[in-house]
Formats: sequence, C-alpha cells, structure tokens
Amino acid sequence: MVDVPAQLQSVTRAYRAEERDGEQMHVQSLEQTYPAALADVWEAVTSAERIQRWFLPVSGDLRLGGRYQFEGNAGGEITACEPPSAGAAEFSATWEAMGSVSWLTVRLAEVEGERTSFELEHTSRVADVPAEMWETFGPGATGVGWDGGLLGLSLHLGGVEGSLSPAEAEAWAGTDEGRSFYRGAADGWAVAHSASGEDAAVAQQRADATYGFYTGTGQEDGQG
Repeated sequence: MVDVPAQLQSVTRAYRAEERDGEQMHVQSLEQTYPAALADVWEAVTSAERIQRWFLPVSGDLRLGGRYQFEGNAGGEITACEPPSAGAAEFSATWEAMGSVSWLTVRLAEVEGERTSFELEHTSRVADVPAEMWETFGPGATGVGWDGGLLGLSLHLGGVEGSLSPAEAEAWAGTDEGRSFYRGAADGWAVAHSASGEDAAVAQQRADATYGFYTGTGQEDGQG
C-alpha cells in the first residue's frame, strides 16, 4: 500500500516555455521536501547503489564529466556537480534518449528540522519534441514519469508511507492504487500547464491521454 494522496499533494509541479540561446524550450520542474538530511538525500540521488533502490539500475562513471546509463532507459553526461556545502547541493546532466538530448538539473537545500528540499528541472528543445506528441500529451508525457521517480525517492527516504520497488512499478500501474496515482499526477500536470497560459480544457484533454498511456487503459476518462 502506498499513501497516494499524500504523495501527490506533496509535489509542486510547474511548466513554462522560454527562449534560451535563441531556441524555444520546454521547462518542467517538480519539487518535494523529504524528512532526511541533505547528505543522505545527496547520497540517494548520486550513488549507484542507492539509485537502483528507488529508480533504476545505473552504470557508468557518476562523476563530473562521466557518462552514465540507466538500464532500459536514458543515458548521458554529468555536466556539473556541486556536493553539499553551506546547506545546498546541485548537479546537472544531459538526458539522452530516442535520439534527442535534453537537460536535467537537481537542486537540494536544507530545510529546518533535518529535512531537505529536492527540485528536479527538465529542459528540452521544443524542436526536439514531436508536435503530434506534444499536442496529444502536453507536459505530462515526461512529467508523469518524473512523478513516478519522486514517488520512488519519497518511499526510499520515508517521505510517504508504503512500499513499492522499481521492479513492481510496471505491474502497479495497472492496479486501482496505481491508476489513482497516475490519474492524480496527470491532472497535476494539467493544472501546471493551464497555469502557464494553456487553455484549461486543452490541458485536461492532454492529461486524460497521458493517464491512458501510462496505465495502458487507452481511456481518456477525465476523472476516471
């Protein structure tokens, strides 16, 4: 059992479109605060042994300038790394998948009471995202996947009650509990998308399609 409502409500999601170096970009971010010290969270997101316990097995050289590869998923290069110092830490990496490159930045900051704020920012070129994909799913296509990552990290760090190993995640998506998680995450991205200026009805339609994709139902059932 996973406390799905608590997890969904603990994540702040945002989307914006902006121009960088003359190119249009999609920028998505997710934030959550965990009941763990900064050093512990840093180790959880930078140690291969820890990462596989909440996300996916990862190989490579997890140091500045090194390359990494998630099993059955994306790989890339670590482009910046600032270990914990003065209550903060940060790293950046490329995210290379399906022939395109996007960029990740993870920022950590100490919060009063031995807690740590975690922020993940994912930036991609508008030109690299197929128009049909964006028009069908919007930011939820990748955003909901990152929601799943934050759920895994939250369970690993004790931020939410429950148990779900990475190996169980695919089957879990087809359960009532899993569907409720993906429904809520998709709807959360509809809210973030509409807050950026998108028409609310269009944002919700894309969230419905995203929910159907992640749960394998093919259903666009609004509040399912």
